[in-house]
Amino acid sequence: MLGAEHNKGKAMYDVLIKQGKLVSGEVVDVAVLNGKIAALGQLDVTAKKVMDLAGDFYISAGWIDGHTHCYSKSPIYNDEPDLVGVETGVTTVIDAGSVGADDVDDFYHCCQQVKTNVYSILNISRIGLLRQNELADMADIDGELVKQAVNQYPDFIVGIKARMSGSVVEANGLKPLIKAKEIQRNQCPLPLMVHIGNNPPNLDDVADLLGEGDIITHCYNGKPNRILTAEGELKPSMQRALERGVKLDVGHGGASFSFAVAEQAIKQGIYPDMISSDIYCKNRIHGPVRSLAHIMDKFLAIGLPLQQVIDCVTVNAAKLLKLENKGQLAVGKDADLTFFHLNTETVELVDSDNDQRSGKTSLKPAAAMVAGKIMTTNYGVGFDVFNS
Repeated sequence: MLGAEHNKGKAMYDVLIKQGKLVSGEVVDVAVLNGKIAALGQLDVTAKKVMDLAGDFYISAGWIDGHTHCYSKSPIYNDEPDLVGVETGVTTVIDAGSVGADDVDDFYHCCQQVKTNVYSILNISRIGLLRQNELADMADIDGELVKQAVNQYPDFIVGIKARMSGSVVEANGLKPLIKAKEIQRNQCPLPLMVHIGNNPPNLDDVADLLGEGDIITHCYNGKPNRILTAEGELKPSMQRALERGVKLDVGHGGASFSFAVAEQAIKQGIYPDMISSDIYCKNRIHGPVRSLAHIMDKFLAIGLPLQQVIDCVTVNAAKLLKLENKGQLAVGKDADLTFFHLNTETVELVDSDNDQRSGKTSLKPAAAMVAGKIMTTNYGVGFDVFNS
């Protein structure tokens, strides 16, 4: 039970949201002032704008997509932050490595013009995703440039990224990851997100280099270099990594999520810490990604409870990426909220290997609130409560 705050005074809030339904089933009111959650519970207060949800909409802390590609000028993977953000009910998106030190200035300034909260996980390669093999030339990995970028944008850069696939590192093998850990240790004490894909390098060698707070993305990919053995058991190197505090991110993408791997892993208690999309324009428009909500539907379909799924895109994501004012529906936190329905309907779902599952429920985000400002999604257009 949330601690109710009863306020019978004349304080004027900016927004009062009445009768929002939590995933627990509890119905609460939320008062917003100056972009922050100012009161929460059963409230008797006044506000400039009142939205009465009448218990018809779920509300949660604003959804965070911890792995996207939303730098519109990236030549390989690109999209617009608002198209993968507030227009799909996501209040915060993290671009995971589209830019390095060379382009972070431009990306930062582009992000000041959008409605969605945007952050960057900086590619350790100064060129970012200018080409597919951005870690093939060790000269492009410059720790001092990473440090300068982080010092210039400490509230924008929330991590560093190394893509450890054979096609990315080419002949360099583990060298870029060794360099990334050196940068993290000496110049940039931020979370390190590591992409795992086709080997070499082998996952065992990658996992053994990672430590507490590092994030393995594409954790349920179906490639030979996956987290499970051929017999379906968690690889010993991954068990050791998890025991050291390494975290797991879904990072679905066009080629990095297998229903079969996810189901096998979850049966063994190997749960995702963060559910993310790895979305960009192609896999958003043509699938199999579509949106963060669509990825969340896939985890509901394979048996994760709704509360756990919501936690993976709110409180867990905020904790992993050290976004201290986000991810919680709590007084003093940013007034970032997602409003959604959970529809009972059959939904056909496809993974990155074209394997299919049928779900029985579907998340339908109707609106997103960022710092107290409401924006409706395409699904939410026509709901008077948001458009009045």
